Parts: sequence; structure tokens; C-alpha cells
Amino acid sequence: MLLALVSFVTSFLVTRVITRMIRAGRGPFKNVTPGGLHIHHVVPGVILVIIGGFGAIGSARNSFGAALSAVIFGLGAGLVLDEFALILHLDDVYWSEQGRKSVEIVVVTAAVVALVLGGFVPFGVNDLTPEERQSRGLVVMNAAGNFCLALIALWKGKARTALFGVVIPFVALVGAIRLARPGSPYAKRFYVNRPRARAKAGLRAFHHDRRWTRRRRRFEDFIGGAPDPRPVSPAQPAVSLEKPPASLEMPPVSPEQPPEQRD
Repeated sequence: MLLALVSFVTSFLVTRVITRMIRAGRGPFKNVTPGGLHIHHVVPGVILVIIGGFGAIGSARNSFGAALSAVIFGLGAGLVLDEFALILHLDDVYWSEQGRKSVEIVVVTAAVVALVLGGFVPFGVNDLTPEERQSRGLVVMNAAGNFCLALIALWKGKARTALFGVVIPFVALVGAIRLARPGSPYAKRFYVNRPRARAKAGLRAFHHDRRWTRRRRRFEDFIGGAPDPRPVSPAQPAVSLEKPPASLEMPPVSPEQPPEQRD
């Protein structure tokens, strides 16, 4: 696991350095275009993942073959996830705003694998004592409970919280009990007739994005390169992070309004 993680991160960083040099027209590196067909590095990445995965399955544990397969798998995974946005959109969005998803998924993947290496076990089993782990029913209930909380957090539009909640106890619980993100399936289902809850969820999402979006983008641009500037359309002006839209203002509560409608 350690060899796979190191090779994964190294593969991603080296690939980003090379692609940024190609983008800037520096160095000896060029795009691979045999016969005019642009071969994206996700193609050799898939091949390496297949070789490394089957090699690890067929190798004895703690053998040289298993270690080599882990390195090959990590190298391929780094190449594949570096173009995750391209696979998601089925379009060459590597240097566009949508291409940030590749950097984000690589960072999240590396963080989750590092947590597992640090001793965290998925579904919160790591917070059980050795005596409690002897009870199969308790282990199953604990894992099922954490899994359900992670699903609720994902339902509320909090994918990162749900993912980290799989390996870190109580993270998914926080995501499950807090307000849903606007536009999430949960918000569309339960906030339709609750204008105050809908507005409160929108304000909370706005303040969260204003606090963290710029910092996250600076970090992503530092390790992955800034995307190409996107032209601003008059029909779709850029979203401001300085003040919330008027649609997110909290509706007033009338004193004569029944208590069940004050949500």
C-alpha cells in the first residue's frame, strides 16, 4: 500500500510537471500524436493499472512481484486520475475549469489511502476495542451504521464528507445531521415546501464556499496548474463570492403563521 501510494503521488506530480512544460512550450516534451491522433496519458495509465492489478492478485504476499505490481498499479492510477475530468466529461477539459476535478480527486484519493495506511479502518471499525471486535454482530452493526451515515451525507450533496466518513468515525455523522447542500437530491426532496430551510442551506453553502473555494483553487493551481481563463458570457455572469444573491435572503416569519409552516 505504501509503495502504491508513493508511486501514485509521484506519477501524478511528474505528469503535471511534464504537461505544464508542454503547455508552456518548454523542454523536450511533446504531445504523443501518431498519425494525428492525440494519445492521452490515461491510455497507458489504464494498461498499467491492469498489469499492476492482475500482477498483485497473482503474486505471493510480501514478494518482489507484489511490490513491483503495487508500484506499477500506483503509476497507472496516477496517470488515469490525472485525466479523471476527461473521462467524466468525455471531452478534453484538461486545462479548463472542469479539469480541476482531476486535481481534487487525486488529492482526496491520496488522503484517504494515507488515512488507511495510518491505521484507520473503513466504516469505523477502528474505534472498537479488540474485545468488541470479537463480536461479529457488533462489528457488522457498527460498519452498517457508518455506511448508512455516509450514504445520507452523500444524499445531502457532501461527497467529500461521505468519503472521509467511511474511514474516520463521526465525520459522516456530522455530514448527515447538518443541512443539505442546495441542489442535492435531499434538498430537492425535503426543502421544496420549506423556504426558510432552503434559504438557510443556501446561505450556509455560500459562506462555506466564500471561505474555502479560493484557498482550494490556489492549492489546486499550485500543484496542477491554473486552467485557461474562461470567457464571461453576458447571459451567464460570473458568480460573486463577496455577497450572497438576493434569492438566498431569509423569508420573514409572520406571527399569524402556523408553527408547522415556520420551517
